Amino acid sequence: MTISLSSKAVAEPRSRREFLQALAAAGTATWMLGEPQLARAEEAIAQPPAKADCCILLWMAGGMAAAETFDPKRYEPFQVGLPVEKIISTFPAIDTVVDGLKISEGLENMAQIMDRGTLLRSVVLPDLGDILHSRHQYHWHTGYVPPQTVAAPHLGAWIARLLGPLNPVMPPFINIGQRLEGVGESEEVKAFTTAGFFGSEFGPFNLPYPEDATLAVRPPEGMTGGRFENRYKRYKDLVAASPHAEYASDYQQESMVKAVDSAYRLLSSEDKKAFDLSLEPKEDFEKYNTGRFGRGCLLARRLAESGARFIEVTTEYVPFLHWDTHENGHTTAKRMKQEIDRPIAQLITDLEDRGMLDRTLVIVASEFSRDMIIEGKPGSTARDQSRAKADVLGEMRHYGLHRHFTGASSVLMFGGGVKQGFVYGETADERPCVVTKNPVSLTDLHATIMTAMGISPKTKFEIERRPFYVTEDGKGQPVTDLFA
Repeated sequence: MTISLSSKAVAEPRSRREFLQALAAAGTATWMLGEPQLARAEEAIAQPPAKADCCILLWMAGGMAAAETFDPKRYEPFQVGLPVEKIISTFPAIDTVVDGLKISEGLENMAQIMDRGTLLRSVVLPDLGDILHSRHQYHWHTGYVPPQTVAAPHLGAWIARLLGPLNPVMPPFINIGQRLEGVGESEEVKAFTTAGFFGSEFGPFNLPYPEDATLAVRPPEGMTGGRFENRYKRYKDLVAASPHAEYASDYQQESMVKAVDSAYRLLSSEDKKAFDLSLEPKEDFEKYNTGRFGRGCLLARRLAESGARFIEVTTEYVPFLHWDTHENGHTTAKRMKQEIDRPIAQLITDLEDRGMLDRTLVIVASEFSRDMIIEGKPGSTARDQSRAKADVLGEMRHYGLHRHFTGASSVLMFGGGVKQGFVYGETADERPCVVTKNPVSLTDLHATIMTAMGISPKTKFEIERRPFYVTEDGKGQPVTDLFA
């Protein structure tokens, strides 16, 4: 069987339904694939020296507006009758500990740690046709534009597969804060929250509620001792005897069994205490306790201390909630900043105090930015999806950045060898606030992340005799100016 990896070979989906159908087909093809093979010895690619051992991605799901967070522009307070075209930022800028660097009001705690990291203001993202969160999140997390004819691995799965676990008991890829069931677009979210063709062994250990994480690392009530041992053995037998087994390659079946083995080792280990937030001193717990995301940051710190390799903590993507501000943009952004400001600052401070920050790459990012007028970027034909259309402010729900903007996005990075107190790239002061200096593509951003982790952007696997690279087509170039 030959699998084509060219996204150009598949028509670009124009609806969420078509997108899901394409992803389902890719998942079926992946399930039938044999073991992906790293490039042959004669083609082996030299790996860069690792600057970090652990990566923590703090994912602002839904589209965090740069002008309301890390790239503030001209501020206009709310006033009925004010023309929308006059508004870029709905929060004033505040000073940070870095001379001349300002970020948005509401991020006062983060303003005090900006001297520990690099602020990248010039990430440029593609429109991808209709701007769907599902497509952009898939693209950001895998590096590939959907649909692909095999399921592309998440960045965390690449890191887990290529670097292996830091602690053999600890899952190398842990996903915190995102529900995969019972919320809007759950199937789309599942599409990129996967190890793809690498198999279940390298997939995410999902913890939607950080305060309940300890329940995931202990046997169900009443299932202790020999009874649990028997169920564990029976499950392994069922994988092999599944009626679908004939459609799965031996590699994929073995990967499922290895995933179960890893989970069993964790349940039997003292390292499972890292998942128990009740063991954190109350004073330290409260520093993070701003909501589910804040508690997720605390859990990420505990897991990083215990040897997790890649951890994602998300504000969670649910349509029209959290950062998905199609109306009430200002009010929602104010609430979201209250949820993220203190925990992110505390995480960086704690990692630094524990001597871990240098070897931990922490990334704050989102699938795109927002603008009150422009959908996509100047000249885009993307469909306008705002639910708060108005030429002038009539009520508070009109005030804020409602549309998807791909012309510029901000990414914040700490540790992992990046410079401290450094700003890279610039955007225009007036609309359209596109990148005016040092644009960075998502492919090059991924190359930068992988380089920090000691992985060459040209690393590839062979899938049915065709190459699949860690950055799209192996073309990613790390932004070396970001490194100290």
